[in-house]
Amino acid sequence: MIFIPLPFVVAILLVILFGVVRSRDDSPSPNLPFQALILLSAFQSVLSGLRWGYAVLPVMYAMPIAAAMVPPLAYLGISRLARKSPLSPIQQICLHGLPAGLIVVLVAIWRDAIDIGIILIDIGYAAAILLLMRSGTDALRLAPFENAGPTYRAILFAAGALLLSAVVDIFIWLDFVWADGTYALKVISFGNLIGLAILAMAAAAASRSHAPAEKMENVRPPEFLEDAQTLGAVQVLMKDRHAYRDVDLNLDRLARKLAIPARQISAAINRATGKNVSQYVNEHRIAEACLLLAETEKPVTEIMFDVGFQTKSNFNREFRRVTDTTPLEWRDRSRSPSS
Repeated sequence: MIFIPLPFVVAILLVILFGVVRSRDDSPSPNLPFQALILLSAFQSVLSGLRWGYAVLPVMYAMPIAAAMVPPLAYLGISRLARKSPLSPIQQICLHGLPAGLIVVLVAIWRDAIDIGIILIDIGYAAAILLLMRSGTDALRLAPFENAGPTYRAILFAAGALLLSAVVDIFIWLDFVWADGTYALKVISFGNLIGLAILAMAAAAASRSHAPAEKMENVRPPEFLEDAQTLGAVQVLMKDRHAYRDVDLNLDRLARKLAIPARQISAAINRATGKNVSQYVNEHRIAEACLLLAETEKPVTEIMFDVGFQTKSNFNREFRRVTDTTPLEWRDRSRSPSS
C-alpha cells in the first residue's frame, strides 16, 4: 500500500482551494497576495511531507525561507482591503521581502538563529495585522460593506494562525533544546499544518472582498465638518440617492461620493449611532427590505438583491440583527390583522 503523508493531502486540498478562489474572483483587480499565500501554503505542505515523510533533507534549507514569506503575503493581502499604500508595488515587494532575505542570510551563516527569526517575523506581522484592524470593520475601507463582517473575522483568524505558528515554533525550539526533539515530529505534523490550513482558508474567505476599479473623483474634500453635518450628508446620500443599493459600496467609495475623509465619516457615525459604517449602511438596506416585504409580493431573494445584498446568509444575518426576526416572519407579521 502506498503511503501518502498527511502534508501531501493538505497540499492537494489547498491547490483545490486555490482553483476555487481563482474561478470565483472575476474582479479586474484580484487580491494576488492572498492567492499567492494559498499556493505558498500548499508548497510548504509539500516541503513538510518531503522532509518528515520521506526524509528528503535538502528541503530543510527551503522550508524556513518559505515560512518567512507567509506573514508578509498575509499582511499585503489585508492591507489591500484596508487602505491604499503610499508605496509603489516595487517598494512594497522590497520592503516585505526583507524577512525572507534575512532568513536566507541566516541559512547561509547562522542557522541556530533561524527559528528565533521565524518566530519574531510571525509575531511581528500578527501584531501589525491586529494594529491595522484596530478600528474593526471600518478599517476595511476597500471591502464592500456586505462582506465586511466575515472578512474582518477571517483576518482575525489569519492573525491567530500566525501566532499559532509562532507558538508551534517556540515549542519545537524548546523541544530540541531540552528533549532532543522527542516531540518535534508530532508537533510539526499537526501544528504547522493546522496553522497553514487556517491561514489559507482565512485568505480564501477574505479574498472574496475586493475593491472594484474606479476612477477618483476630482473633488477636494472639505477640511472639517461637524459630526452632525457629516452624518446629515451620509443620510441624504442613503435616503435620497439610495447609495446603499450599490453592492460594491465600501468606505473608500462612500468617502469619494461625499468628498469627506473616510476616517471622518467612520468617526461621525460611530459617535452618533454607536455602530460601525457597515452596520449603519446595512440598516438602511434592511429598512427598505422591510418595506418591500410588507408592500410587495416580490420573492425574498429578489428583494435581497434589490437592496444591495449579494448572499442570502449575510442578508438573513443582518435582517435578524436589525429586526430580531426572519424576512418571512416579518412579512407575515406586517400583514396580520393584529398588526
